[in-house]
Parts: sequence; structure tokens; C-alpha cells
Amino acid sequence: MTGNCKVLMVFPRFNAGSFWNYKEACDLAGARYPAAPLGLITVAALLPEHWDVRLVNRNTETLTDEDFDWADMVMTGGMLPQRNDAQHIIEMSHAHGKPVVVGGPDVTSSPALYSGANFQVLGEAEEIMGDFIAAWRRGDRQGVFEAPMGKTDVTKSPLPRFDLLKFDQYLHVGVQFSRGCPFSCEFCDIIELYGRTPRTKTNEQVLAELDALYALGYRGHVDFVDDNLIGNKKALKKFLPDLKRWQADRKYPFEFSTEASINLADDADLLRSLSETNFFAIFVGIESPDTDTLVMTQKKQNTRRSLQQSIETIHKAGIFVNAGFIVGFDSEKGSVASGMIECIEDTAIPVCMVGLLYALPTTQLTRRLLSEGRLFPADDQTQSGDQCTAGLNFETLRPRRDVLNDYRTVLRAIYDPVAYFGRVRRLGRMLKRTRAHRMVKGDLRSFFRLLFRIHRSGPGTGGQFWRMMLDCALHNPKALPYVVMTSALYLHLGPFARQVAGEIDREIADVDQGRWHAPMPQKVPDIVPVPA
Repeated sequence: MTGNCKVLMVFPRFNAGSFWNYKEACDLAGARYPAAPLGLITVAALLPEHWDVRLVNRNTETLTDEDFDWADMVMTGGMLPQRNDAQHIIEMSHAHGKPVVVGGPDVTSSPALYSGANFQVLGEAEEIMGDFIAAWRRGDRQGVFEAPMGKTDVTKSPLPRFDLLKFDQYLHVGVQFSRGCPFSCEFCDIIELYGRTPRTKTNEQVLAELDALYALGYRGHVDFVDDNLIGNKKALKKFLPDLKRWQADRKYPFEFSTEASINLADDADLLRSLSETNFFAIFVGIESPDTDTLVMTQKKQNTRRSLQQSIETIHKAGIFVNAGFIVGFDSEKGSVASGMIECIEDTAIPVCMVGLLYALPTTQLTRRLLSEGRLFPADDQTQSGDQCTAGLNFETLRPRRDVLNDYRTVLRAIYDPVAYFGRVRRLGRMLKRTRAHRMVKGDLRSFFRLLFRIHRSGPGTGGQFWRMMLDCALHNPKALPYVVMTSALYLHLGPFARQVAGEIDREIADVDQGRWHAPMPQKVPDIVPVPA
């Protein structure tokens, strides 16, 4: 039991009907999926060095009988949109007589749904994988290993096994600087899973990860997967000068993206430092332009500033914003569609993930809805899509039809080609890049594929694209690579928005014709569970 072990790591498929899979953009670049599985390759690095590890990503390649025959054990797991395939992988593993270990955020939030696995690793793996390995070596073939929420020392996190990745399969790879977020948004599970005190790796750790990527020959887009990169500003400000020197010494081989809160716009020095380090994109959760909604959902950080001015400030620093919006909050007094559309247009954010509110398993929102007797029982609906198609898993305060109609109205408006490329055009004028985009292998091929396909993505799209490109070439040519990026995303977003709107049409028709009936809410327990 102390000898070699062959570990088959299987990354489950994400549901096909997802905002995030960017299939057409991947195809343009010759990739198969947007992001590489950072979690699994980090777990791989926690295993004994003499164990053999084979990684199969079901989003990019085929899992075969030979893979199972080779393995002594199977490791899998991931997020909620991967649940369906993760459960299928557990079944396949048992069919091949292999013990299976499951971990990741979804099993941590809903362990009962993964009772078929031999082992469950709940929470962050760094401090409990040693316990699992010891149990395996002594012959145990089942067990549950649980880490305390938000307590793991990330300075103990190992260098991920980037060598297991096939880089040409992905649009970008990820690294992580911190975990956790200092805010307390009611609908968010990040603070439940990883805590409200952001924990950071050392500068040396992160630079070692970049060194490893560089040595393996990777160049281009690296995503900092942090829940909120600026959650610990003090640590980040100490890290960025070292990162900038690392980039400069190697002639800026990487362009970075990340996720952060809108208060980034308040700190001119930090924003400038991110730009100088070659950050080019940031995802911001705006959620709603309505102040009452932001206060009710405990996202007060978005109420203390002008969203339009904040986004413009970030754009003028050379970093473009992608944003998240949600429809279906209890605080919505009437139609929210026009206000949300106006906010998106005023801020000139091309890529907006607009979803229906979904009560995730471990959130303040879920506990409140459960205590109010409004939460629907869990079903398989979320396994067929994401919050764009599977939200509103509770009894809404506004008529459900009105919420759905607002959502449909927003999607159709913002992903109309005139509106979308109008925002890209305005972004192109604002985006003040100080550093030119570094061409990497495949960029030219992707651009020519885009030119061919943009005219086939819907009526009027080609004309709007060329109007935008000419405007950017005349007024701000350094922004051209980035408006091309956002144009490529439209090949997925335009058709996806129309597909989702069609699904909402059918759901509204079901409501109108009496075919949709609210499920019986979950029974309220005597004690509503709260986080430990």
C-alpha cells in the first residue's frame, strides 16, 4: 500500500448550454475549451511524487476504457454545472471496478448528492490530502475528509502540475494569488466556501508558477482565478511590483485577466499598477443598477460610487470590463429591464453575463428562502444549463412571468448586433492601452477566421463589426486587438442570447397557458442550518 499508485484524474464536462463555454471563440483560436482545470492539477501536485497521474479533461478529449484499465483510482469533481457529468464519471468508475474520489465546490456544498463516491474530499484540499493519502495507504477504500471552511493556509499550496496540461486545448490557463472575499453578498457562495478573509500566497509562490508556465513554453493569456483579486489590497500592492519586474525581464510574455470588485476604480495607484503589469480584462459583479436591490442583497460596495464613472475609469486605465447582472431579486418593485439596459449601454460594457437569480446550496439567500418557505426542492434542472436558463428556483415576489419577460427583454436588447458593436466601438475609444498586444501563435489565423464567420452570425452583424473596426483604427489603434477579442466572443454570445430568449419564450408560454405550476416549497426544518 506504500508503493506506486496510478491516479486517473477526470475533469467533468460543463453543461453545453452555458454562457461560459465560448465554443465559437475557442474554435476561432483552434482551442477546445476556454480554461484549463487548475483545481485538479493543484490536487495532482499534492499527491506523492512517485505516484503516476493521468489527466483527462472531458471538455476537450475522450475518456476511454483504456484509461480506466490503467488506473488504480479515479479522482473527479468540480462545480455545479459539472454535476451531471461528475455523477456519470462516478458510475463509469464503479462499472470498471475502480474506487473514485470526488472533491471540489459542488460536493462540498451538496455532499449527499455524491454518496456514490468511495471518498469525498470536502473543502480546500491542501491540509487534508495528507489524511486521505494515509488512509489509502493503510487500505481504506471509503471515507470523508473535511477541511474547515476558509482556514487553509494557501502558502502551503504546491506548484500546480502544469506539465499535465495540453496548452493548445485552451484559450487561457489560470493561476491563483488569493482565496476569499471581504464582502457579504447574500446570493454568493464564495464567502461560504472560502471565507471573508482573503488569504494570499507568497510572491515567490506565484512567480514560481509563472516561471513554470514560461519554462514549458506557454505564452499569452493567463487568468488570475481569484474570487476578488483586490480583496487584500495591501498584499496585492506588495506583489504587483515583483510581478511587473518579472514581466519586464521576460519582455511581457503574459497578458492577465481577473475578477475584482468595483471599488478598484477608487484606487488610482492600484489601477495604474495593474495596467502597467499588463492586466487587460476584469470581471465585475454589478448585479443590478438599483440601489435598493444592492442594499438588500448586501452588495453595498456598489452603491457608494457612480457605476458609469467607475467603469469609465477602469476602461481609461487600459483594462476592459466584463460584468455580471442578475434578474429576479425580491427588491424589484416593477419592471427592471429598461434600467438594466440603460446601465449596460451607459457603461459601454460589451460582455454582460445576465442571469436569473439562483439560490445556491450554501448561501444566506438559500437559508432565508428556506426559512420563508419559498425555496423549491432541488431537481435536475440546473444540470441542463446555468443561471441563464435554470434560475428562479424559488417562489418569486414579483409575478414569475414579469421576471422572465424582463430577462428576455434585456437579453434581446443588449445582444442585438447594433447595440453590442456600439458598445464595443465606445469601448475602443476609451481603452487607453499603454502596451501593445503581443502576438502569439495562432492570432492571425484566428483573425481571418473571425472575418469569415462574423458575417454569418446574424443579420447586420458584419456591417456593425466593420463600422466598429474602422472607428477604432482611426481613433485608438492600440485597442484593436481587444475589440477583436470582444467581437470574437459575439460569435458565441449573439446566438446564445437568442437561444436563451427562445427558451424563455417557451417558459412564458407555459405560464400563460397554465402548464407551469410552482413546486411545493421545501419543508422548513426546525432549525435552519447556518455556517459553522
